[in-house]
Formats: sequence, C-alpha cells, structure tokens
Amino acid sequence: MNRRDFIATTTLAAAGLAATQLPARAAAAPLTDAKGARIKLGMDNFAVRACGWKGRELVDYAAGLKLDTLFITDLPGLGSLEIAPAQELRRYAADKGIGIQLGSWSICPTSKSFKKDWGTAEEHLELGIKLAKAVGSDVFRVVLGSRDDRKTPGGIEARIADTVKVLKSRRGLAIDSGVRITVENHAGDMTATELVGLIEQAGKDHVGANMDSGNALWTLDDPMDSLEKLGAYAASTSLRDGTVWETEKGCKVQWTAHGDGTACDLKAYFARYAQLCPGVPVNVETIGGFVVEFPYLDPSFWSAFPKKSGAEFAKFLAVAKRGKAIAQYDGGSKERQKQELEKSIRFLREEIGLGTK
Repeated sequence: MNRRDFIATTTLAAAGLAATQLPARAAAAPLTDAKGARIKLGMDNFAVRACGWKGRELVDYAAGLKLDTLFITDLPGLGSLEIAPAQELRRYAADKGIGIQLGSWSICPTSKSFKKDWGTAEEHLELGIKLAKAVGSDVFRVVLGSRDDRKTPGGIEARIADTVKVLKSRRGLAIDSGVRITVENHAGDMTATELVGLIEQAGKDHVGANMDSGNALWTLDDPMDSLEKLGAYAASTSLRDGTVWETEKGCKVQWTAHGDGTACDLKAYFARYAQLCPGVPVNVETIGGFVVEFPYLDPSFWSAFPKKSGAEFAKFLAVAKRGKAIAQYDGGSKERQKQELEKSIRFLREEIGLGTK
C-alpha cells in the first residue's frame, strides 16, 4: 500500500469510527420565560378522554410522563365533587411532583352548550372555584360555548354579555380564594379580540384567558396573532398544533400533534410565549383525526363574523396558503390519543426545550 492509499484508507476508517461514536442529536436547551424560569410542561386530560381516567389515575399517568402539571378540564375528572377528596388529590399529586389546574364547561346560561348538571351558571362557577382551591389550582377554566352560539339571537356579543354577568357575580369568591377564572377561546365561540373584550368587561383582576392555539383556527385567527392578543391575559393553556389548507369553498382545518402541523412556526410561537406568558404552564390538548370546513367564500358565512377585521383575516389566509391537505383518521381510540399526546410532549421537550424535569 502506497502512502496516498494509506492516508485515504485511514481517513475513511477514522471517519467511519467517528460516525459510530457520534452522540444522538442534543435536545434543545431549556426555554426560560421573561422572569428567567423554565416553562412548565403538562397535559390537558381531554387529550386522553377515551381512557376514562379520573383523579389518581390521571396523576399517575402525568407523573409517568415526567410532566409538571395536570390540567383536569372537567369536574368529573376529579373523581369526586367533594372538598375533602379534592384536598387529598392535591396532596397525592404534590407527592409525585404534579401541580393540578382545574376547569369545567359552559357558564353562559343562554349558550347552546350550557348544561344544568351543576345547577345554575352561578352555582356551577361557585362550585368550581371552591374545588379549584381545594385541589390547589390557581385557576378555574370555563367556556362560553361553541361556534353554534355565533348564530343565536343577538350573536356572540349577547352571549358574551350574559357570561360577563355570571363572572362578575362571583368576583369576591374568586379573589378571596386566590383562584383566577380563565375563559377559553373554545370550539369557535370567540375570536381572540372578542375574548379580550369579555375579560376587560368582566374584570381582569379575577378573570383571565385559557389560551387554545388550536381553537384559534376555528375562528379564522392566526395562532401567532391570537397569542399576541391573549398572551398578556393568559393564566392557563390548552395547546395543540394544526394544519389549514384552501378548498373550493374556503378552507379546511385539522388539528394535529405538535410538530405535525403547518399552522405556525412552533419555535417562534414558544419564543414569543416565553416573553408574554411568564409562569404559565404549557398544557397539551391534542385532538386529532377529523376535519372541519369553513366556507368563507360563501357570503352568508360572514353573518357569524360581522366584525372580523380584514387585517386579522389576511393573517389567517397566509396560514391557509402554506398548508396542504392531510389524511383523516380515527382519533378516538385510547392508543391513538395517548400516541398523539406523547408525541407532542416529546417534541415540545426535545425540540422546544419545555418542561422542568
């Protein structure tokens, strides 16, 4: 072997050895917020709703995933509506390093989504605040309703006014309990601008936002624009990724696990989140599989959005233009729901740097 061949052979061998010894790609550096703290990572129990878990089962699952927080967004998910069991669940979760946040559903008495399962809207809100305090939650998440409320008499503005009355009725209890009521932009009911208006009317000393990036798409909001508007009001979150693409009628929206969507640049989203939402956990709420069409090319569609600004819609159109259709699938099985949630958690931990564990 001549000198040139020897050098070439040893160089290739060294390169091959180096390749086998290369470590796995390093995870993203921990992302810290505007106060210098690492951002907590958690889950919304609705992401694994098919499992039917309650109370300790949910805590054990969250602990197994090494999460920081568990957001139980329906009262039955506690396993009991009594104060003493809620206090015991708080202690059980604390022993496993899990902080609990609590939520429930519609407190708008005129919403199509309102149920009398917990009495009147005011009684429902009061019960939720008391249980939130007992379980150690700094928030109690509620919703107005859904996109169906946009076409009710008086439109969404009338439903907002009815919700504000209920929120004001329990202001003293919320403040005394140290529990902030967070209202979600839920299932296409309110745009970010409308939710900000509701919070300002109700009183931001006791009312904030539960920010849902996936639901933003159902009100034709760009998730980044929604973050800019709601970030300063956010005290809790239920976040997911999504894809939007244009159709002959307008667009279609499909929610996805984090990292699978095209709705926004997630690194840019969470970099801005870190600035706007210090101390607010990122709770993952994956809901995948189905597609919803928004036929905004039909003029009659806009009767439900009479005050949607051209600037807001232009930002949403940019989201739709960069997306491509993806296949539908059955997202209702236990295994699929766990897979999507856990995929999101891995992405947010490894690619974005979320979580403290």
